[in-house]
Amino acid sequence: MNMNGKTGAIAIALIVGLVAGGAGGYAIGAMNTSMDDNNSSSMTKMDAEAKEGVMVGGALMVRDKDIVDNAVEASNVTTLVSLVKMAGLVDTLKSEGPFTVFAPNNAAFEKLPAETVASLQEPENVETLKTVLTYHVVPGTYTSAALKAMAMKGETLTSVQGQMLTPVIEDGKVYVQDASGGKSEVETADVISSNGVTHVINSVLMPKSE
Repeated sequence: MNMNGKTGAIAIALIVGLVAGGAGGYAIGAMNTSMDDNNSSSMTKMDAEAKEGVMVGGALMVRDKDIVDNAVEASNVTTLVSLVKMAGLVDTLKSEGPFTVFAPNNAAFEKLPAETVASLQEPENVETLKTVLTYHVVPGTYTSAALKAMAMKGETLTSVQGQMLTPVIEDGKVYVQDASGGKSEVETADVISSNGVTHVINSVLMPKSE
């Protein structure tokens, strides 16, 4: 998607704002998808744990809710939820999917200049906002185990926006690298919803301006 004039300036400002953003440490606990079919007690325990869900922002994310309905309960992704609503993407992320969403937490947006985030919320910049947000969404379901396997093979993901994202492993931690070379660490992995999986990340991913 072409970005010209004020829209392009906003995208450039976002990229500049991310240069100073660092990533903190986090050891990902990948979801165990391999179970012994003959061990019924182990399977029962795993099923129970999976049904209970993952805690994000003080709220329990559960499998029988969709990506949006889970996200609105989490206190640490309120900025993202607000922007998704402004961009008119709620119905998309509530659809059947499946989707993999790399969800920047509130701290990720706080790394950006306040005026940049404010500009993204202006009605005339809704297409730029959609471009940035859809760059965080990938068709299909990719758990942390899948991301690690892709990182080991040097494989990439194609976002809904159209540009590439690259899973990377550094010091045992999983990161997602954007088209601008920025890396965002997965802080909470494998938040399973009814229509996909969400990974909470600590920086905003940026596509290249075309």
